[in-house]
Amino acid sequence: MKTAVVFWSGTGNTEAMAQAVAEGAKVAGAQVDVLTCDMFNETMIDDYDAIAFGCPSMGAEQLEEDEFEPMFSACVPKLGGKKIALFGSYGWGDGEWMRNWQDECESADAVLTSEPVICNDAPDDEAVAACKALGKSLIN
Repeated sequence: MKTAVVFWSGTGNTEAMAQAVAEGAKVAGAQVDVLTCDMFNETMIDDYDAIAFGCPSMGAEQLEEDEFEPMFSACVPKLGGKKIALFGSYGWGDGEWMRNWQDECESADAVLTSEPVICNDAPDDEAVAACKALGKSLIN
């Protein structure tokens, strides 16, 4: 199972989550590529059996708008039937950005392998464990 973990991180919190997601997928037997969003585009979707996307909440509870959101929007039309997972950190708000993101993916007929994982600021042990489980969910 070839899996991509694609993320954007401004402070390192979402990057730490990405590493935990990748570790969980590797433990489950996947071949994993960890890529920043500037290294990934919609033409690469078919190269992977599953993809985990990670982005923190920015501004008014939205995806990072300069790099991540344009990349992700270009991917959306190709997500139908694709196994995906979502994760990210936030510093304020109540997770609205993740609920909106999940709705967008479900509307595109993506197959979410588990509930998204969010954490406030840096991931604690519980969030790291949830990210590892998220990675494993992509493989099962």
